[in-house]
Amino acid sequence: MKTKILIIDDEKQIRLFLRVSLKAQGYDVLEAETGQKGIESVVMNQPDLMVLDLGLNDLDGKEVISQIRQFSNIPIIVLSVRDSEQEKVNCLDLGAQDYMTKPFGVQEFLARVRNLLRLHPGKESLGDSELTVGSIRLDILSHQVYLKDQRLKLTRKEYLVLKTLMEHPGQVVTKTYLLRRHWGDSHTEDTHYLRVVIGRLRQKIQTKGNHVIETEPSVGYRIIDSYS
Repeated sequence: MKTKILIIDDEKQIRLFLRVSLKAQGYDVLEAETGQKGIESVVMNQPDLMVLDLGLNDLDGKEVISQIRQFSNIPIIVLSVRDSEQEKVNCLDLGAQDYMTKPFGVQEFLARVRNLLRLHPGKESLGDSELTVGSIRLDILSHQVYLKDQRLKLTRKEYLVLKTLMEHPGQVVTKTYLLRRHWGDSHTEDTHYLRVVIGRLRQKIQTKGNHVIETEPSVGYRIIDSYS
């Protein structure tokens, strides 16, 4: 599979320039023109590296870094016209791996991309048809969930929320993302829906295997293998 690189920038010409440069090197390129769309793309598409502008129309780039670091360790290169030392320090402290000031040379940019990909190789996939965390197994093709080979009876929402958590084992998935993805944009504040579903999932799976759904206060949830 090709390496996937996500570009988050509100300037169409910059995205075009980066897309052409990266595709010429054999990378798959994803694009987002807002911070929120970029965050959602990280969750849904699991890119191998992210290129981020700070001056976005909806969110400041530092807020994007902060939110993504709540659930993902994807390497981040910041590209920005902001050239103050403090701005660079703030981004690096929040979790960005590199910072380049616009305008920049494409060859240096590509070298930094290659370097970060060497330092942060992507995780191997468990396969497209099955997800496993501890003793729980989710069959994507049949939409069935098994606990130590015993089939579980889950509602549609329980299945969808569990699948999303299992797609990101050990990483926090935010409440906002779960609500937007499975209930819709008009329900992003209805956290009680999510609490009910998480509570039912815990009753059905946590006491019977080596997996736990943890709560990250005010942020979201993660599923872990408690024996790892």
